[in-house]
Amino acid sequence: MPRIPRPSHPTRTSRTPRARLGVFIGSLAALTALGAAPPGAAAVPSGAGGPVAVPSGAGGPVASGPAASGAREAGAGVTAPTVEEARLDRAAPQEILRRGGFDSAGPGLAAALAGARSYAAAERAVTRQGSALWRRAVDRVQGRGPAARAGDLSRDDDRPLYWARLAMTRELRAWQPRFALSDPDRARLLDRLEVTSRGQNTVRYPAGRGVKRVLLTGFDPFTLDRDVRISNPSGAAALALDGTLIRTADGGRARVETVVFPVRWQDFADGTVERTLRPHLPQVDLFTTVSQGRVGRFDVERTNGAWRGGFGDNLNVSETGLVPVTDPGSQPQWTRTTLPSARITAADTGPFPVYDNTTVTEIPAGGTAPVTRPDGPTPGSAARAGGGGDYLSNEIAYRATLLRDRLGLTGLPGGHLHTPVLQFGPGNTDPGGAVTDPSFLRDRAAITAQVRSVVAVAAARR
Repeated sequence: MPRIPRPSHPTRTSRTPRARLGVFIGSLAALTALGAAPPGAAAVPSGAGGPVAVPSGAGGPVASGPAASGAREAGAGVTAPTVEEARLDRAAPQEILRRGGFDSAGPGLAAALAGARSYAAAERAVTRQGSALWRRAVDRVQGRGPAARAGDLSRDDDRPLYWARLAMTRELRAWQPRFALSDPDRARLLDRLEVTSRGQNTVRYPAGRGVKRVLLTGFDPFTLDRDVRISNPSGAAALALDGTLIRTADGGRARVETVVFPVRWQDFADGTVERTLRPHLPQVDLFTTVSQGRVGRFDVERTNGAWRGGFGDNLNVSETGLVPVTDPGSQPQWTRTTLPSARITAADTGPFPVYDNTTVTEIPAGGTAPVTRPDGPTPGSAARAGGGGDYLSNEIAYRATLLRDRLGLTGLPGGHLHTPVLQFGPGNTDPGGAVTDPSFLRDRAAITAQVRSVVAVAAARR
C-alpha cells in the first residue's frame, strides 16, 4: 500500500496475543483505509477501493484508545458487534453475500454452534466451519466444485469471503451456549475462526527439491466507510494463487501457498504476522507480502520503516508510533527487500508498469523534522514512512523482513509488492452504485494475472 498521511493500524494496548482478537471492540462507524501512498502519490478518489493516500481524518473522525477498541457488554459473555461486523447490515455487503452464494455462512455457523454441548465441541464446530469457508472461497475463485457455480458475481471476487467471515464472527460473538463460556474462551474461538478462515493453518508444500516454494500474503478490503463495495486485489490474488503450481520464467515450477491478513492494528501488535509466517519462512524459496497501493502501477518496495502513521483501520482505530515488536531493544528503524527488484521491473509481466520504489520519509540523524528521500534512508535516521508508507502494508513488509533477518535467513528473497488500486468504472463512482462493473472486473483480473507473472519472474533462478 502506498504511504498514507499519518494513519494507523491495530492499537498498541496491553492485551494478550490473539486472545483479544476483536473481542473487545466498540461499535462505532467511520472510515478505514489499508495502505499508504508515498509522498507525491495521487490520492485515490472516494470509492476507489484500496490502500491509498487519504488525508488524515478524511471521511470522518478516526477513533482511538480504549473507547474505540473496547467492546461494550451486551449481556453475560456476549459482546456487541464490532465496527466491521456492523457494516454487514448495509445493502452492498448483503448483495455481495447473496450474489456470491455465501449468505449461508453465518446461519451455518449458528446452527453448528447450537448443537455444541461443550467448549471442545464448539471449537471443533468453529474449526470445521472456518476451514470450510476458506476452502469454499478458494474453490470458487479457482473454478472448482459447487462453490464455483454459486451466485452470479464474478468468480474471482474476494469480497464474499470477507463479508462471510464477519457474518460468522458476529454469530460467534452473540452466541449464548448452554454451558459456561468465559470471555477468554470466546476469544479463543474467535481467534480459531480467524486463523482457519484466512488459510493461516493450511500452508503445505510438497516434499523434494523439484518445485520452488513460494509464500504470498494478501489483505482484506478496507476504507469501507468511504465505499463499502470495495474489493482488495491482493486478497483476490491470494485466493486465485493458493495451492497452485506455476511455471517460473526459467521454465521451472513453483508451488504458491497464500494467507490473508486483517486490516487491524491490534492483530499486528498481537503478532499475527510473525505467528503465521515463522513456521514457513525457513522452508520457502521466496515470499512476498502483497497489498493494494498506487493508481495504475505496481511497486516493489525497497525499504520498510518501523513507524505507524495514524490512519484508521477497519475498526476505525488509529495508532501512531514505533511498530511494536518483540525485543524492541534490537529493533532496526529500517528493513530492506531481498526480492530481485531489477529482474522484476525489467520483465514484461503485464499491462501495468512495475517500479522499484526507493522513496522513504525519515527524520535525519540529529534532526527533528521529517524529510522525504527519493533514494532511501540515510545513516542513523528515524523512520517515518517506508516505500510502502506508514500503514499496514508497510508494517507487514517490515515485520516479515525483520522476521527473515532475525531467523538468519538474510539470503532468502522476500519483500513487498504493491498492486494498482482497483477502482470502479467512471460511471460507477457513487458508493451506493453497482457492486461490480466491466472496468472493475477487467482490472481485477489483469492485476491478479500480473501478480502471478511477477511471482513467476521472482521465483526463477538468477
